[in-house]
Amino acid sequence: MKTKGIKIYTDGACAGNPGPGGWGVVLLYNDLEKELSGYVSETTNNRMELLAVIKGLEALKVQNWEVNIYSDSAYVVNAINNNWLANWQNNGWKNSKKEAVANQDLWQRLLELMTLNKVKLNKVKGHSGDKWNERCDKLATDEIKNNS
Repeated sequence: MKTKGIKIYTDGACAGNPGPGGWGVVLLYNDLEKELSGYVSETTNNRMELLAVIKGLEALKVQNWEVNIYSDSAYVVNAINNNWLANWQNNGWKNSKKEAVANQDLWQRLLELMTLNKVKLNKVKGHSGDKWNERCDKLATDEIKNNS
């Protein structure tokens, strides 16, 4: 019997910060795998990490499913799990220093997508041998190599 749960592994990379960037995603559902990747000519590492999560969620054709996202980005995972994102929204998209929050456009898109499923963010250690995190890293870095 098929479960109503999907795993999404994500990673972003940047050659320089800012510089050319890539993102990679692996979606896992039971015994099915799907890989996605993309390139942006001028960006930052944080934007690529965020964009990878967004692209993974955008690829889903389901709603109200359990979706576990695995990312090595403390920026992305902590913003969700430690309520930074909620605080930024409540403060008019300002951080604790009263500065405008970076990447607001991507955070807003991520928030929209998170309402469609039961999304949980999980931190994985980057470059530590996790098969899927390593695959996402290769997808992201290959995009940079192949496009810049």
